[in-house]
Amino acid sequence: MTPKSAAAASRSTVHGYPRQGPDRELKKAIEGYWKGRVTAEALRETAEGLRRDNWRQLAGAGLGEVPTGDFSYYDHVLDTSVMVGAVPARHRAAVEADALDGYFAMARGAQDVAPLEMTKWFDTNYHYLVPELGPDTVFRADSAKQVGELREAVALGHTARPVLVGPVTYLLLAKPAPGVAAGFEPLTLLDRLLPVYAEVLADLRAAGAEWVQLDEPALVQDRTPAELNATARAYRELGALTDRPQLLVASYFDRLGEALPVLAKAPVEGLALDFTGPAAANLRNLAAVGGLPGKRLVAGVVDGRNVWINDLAASLTTLATLLGLADRVDVSASCSLLHVPLDTAAERELDPQLARWLAFARQKTDEVVTLARGLAGDTRPITARLSANRADLASRASSAITRDPAVRARSAAVTAADARRDQPYAQRTVAQRERLGLPLLPTTTIGSFPQTSELRTARAERRAGRLDEAGYDERIEAEIREVISFQEKAGIDVLVHGEPERNDMVQYFAEQLTGYLATGHGWVQSYGTRYVRPPILAGDISRPAPMTVATTSYAQSLTGRPVKGMLTGPVTMLAWSFVRDDQPLGETARQVALALRDEVADLEAAGTAVIQVDEPALRETLPLRAADRPGYLEWATEAFRLTTAGVRPDTQIHTHMCYAEFGDILTAIDDLDADVISLEAARSHMRVADELAAAGYPREVGPGVYDIHSPRVPSADEAAALLGKGLEAIPAERLWVNPDCGLKTRGWAEVRVSLENLVAAARATRERMS
Repeated sequence: MTPKSAAAASRSTVHGYPRQGPDRELKKAIEGYWKGRVTAEALRETAEGLRRDNWRQLAGAGLGEVPTGDFSYYDHVLDTSVMVGAVPARHRAAVEADALDGYFAMARGAQDVAPLEMTKWFDTNYHYLVPELGPDTVFRADSAKQVGELREAVALGHTARPVLVGPVTYLLLAKPAPGVAAGFEPLTLLDRLLPVYAEVLADLRAAGAEWVQLDEPALVQDRTPAELNATARAYRELGALTDRPQLLVASYFDRLGEALPVLAKAPVEGLALDFTGPAAANLRNLAAVGGLPGKRLVAGVVDGRNVWINDLAASLTTLATLLGLADRVDVSASCSLLHVPLDTAAERELDPQLARWLAFARQKTDEVVTLARGLAGDTRPITARLSANRADLASRASSAITRDPAVRARSAAVTAADARRDQPYAQRTVAQRERLGLPLLPTTTIGSFPQTSELRTARAERRAGRLDEAGYDERIEAEIREVISFQEKAGIDVLVHGEPERNDMVQYFAEQLTGYLATGHGWVQSYGTRYVRPPILAGDISRPAPMTVATTSYAQSLTGRPVKGMLTGPVTMLAWSFVRDDQPLGETARQVALALRDEVADLEAAGTAVIQVDEPALRETLPLRAADRPGYLEWATEAFRLTTAGVRPDTQIHTHMCYAEFGDILTAIDDLDADVISLEAARSHMRVADELAAAGYPREVGPGVYDIHSPRVPSADEAAALLGKGLEAIPAERLWVNPDCGLKTRGWAEVRVSLENLVAAARATRERMS
């Protein structure tokens, strides 16, 4: 096929779309179901309506092919576990009794059954449920969801392509089930899993699928020869099936590297590749392997993870080059649009000029369609669009919002000494223990307490002008008094003010820093029904005024116990925002760090003895390729130290991380030079304590003993058992007792009992040790 005929054959598509609906209808329906206010049938009707509306919008925008199967009640990896029958033994009875309730039990747990472990989906802010597998796992095909959603789309007249997590990525994401002997590798189950995928593919073909997409993002990471050989075998076997649709293998988030020739040679009909950011190297690498003769290439040239408008002219140049490398080139976003908000049209409070710099899911769909039309060879219908795009890009580049000379001068003046504390940890800890006077195994929480409906109402009334600042402050202070009083009665040693004034741990600070844009409706799924509104880093960052000093000082005035100052760290401020794409991330991190450094200094000056700077995103932002990690960790750890290094030796610096694989960053955790680190450990059965001990980590550690992402209330004995496992790895004089994460998503009823049990576990353990 000639380049011209390839262009004529091209179509536009996307890998996936936001699930929640324009007003988060899915979240409301699911949470209503959990509370018994919404029936299962009503929930299904809501979900079906949202799918129908998504497909209608995508097809109406001009997409030639819509995705199916990407919709989920909770998580697409959990959906895959259901599809292949990988239900943990402890959940089977619940699933057999009621498939929907059993599904949610796997996701959230029940009082007597722990949920699946949860962690980040590659280097995004989305969480997935980790499959639990073992040598005795028996896979069994259940294609009902995938087939049902395909039939819905086909019945509505759409050309549809089911999207599934690929078998190799599924196994590489999995972990050994609890109790499985050390050394078991889930990938050894590949030969057992492939026949199940073959059955699902046959079912989808029978239901009308012309193409099926198998997502293999794990292949953009560094893979061993054995893993690459397994990939080749998997697609050799699936490609050899006679009863199947055409196969499109998709990978995204980074360059494919050594996996590219494996997939290029595989007997599949197409590849979908990312050509944005670091994955732009796929263009060069694809040419180096001789392209994809006879195959379909779905080219991800619109960034599916960030919110800035596409450079349409540059993307058309990339697409024109790709025309010579494949039999047919289609246009797509780089990955699922799940990772961006739905529609900029809802952001009516944004300056219209600034809004023109942004593209959410609907706008990115329009960009994909525009590029496909341009690729077809006739740019006349899109000439005006290209001209407007050039003007919008120029407007952003020249705007005073993006550059503040004073901020840039301060950043340029930073020296290595600015990011180092005056005394080493061994000397600081003596001063801190003398100042704080804490018991063995001190108890604390991570920071936030339940965000009640009354608090949300107060914020809404304040925004609407029905509640003045004085009235709002009174409500916040009343909540702080309740939180402090409860912690004192419960016997917690280091208190927090509960963060009642904070809507989100990043958004709250972004709204008080220059250079950030806040959205009103920019919701993005974090996990399950948890949605966040990531702020947008649009320009240079500074702190006009103190942000947390007043509330922290007020809380401290209510108690003689230390109250932690609570800040979000610079890396997390980047990772949980939509970041600038016009300068290196390290420079943006340094600007944020300097703004936070000013806040740390003011907290200390106000008498705050313990300051926690949370960095839960340090691990999740780790580049997917090992070769890119040293540079990232250098600027990331420097940014944290720059934030915290200006304090006195007797001021104790805490940090917090959750729901990540910490083994890859143990050296970086040490380089942070924090005095105390609290980490998620409950769902992972205290594994991180063993990892820190093996690495010789010398500072104080609080591995969580209460899983706050589940409604389960852990008993005192359960918390004590986890604490005992922690003590096997970490000496008691360096061990703290705390939950896994903040408590804002939980209710007061469960939080009260859970924290009382946590304190009881710490006391009982102290008594046994004495």
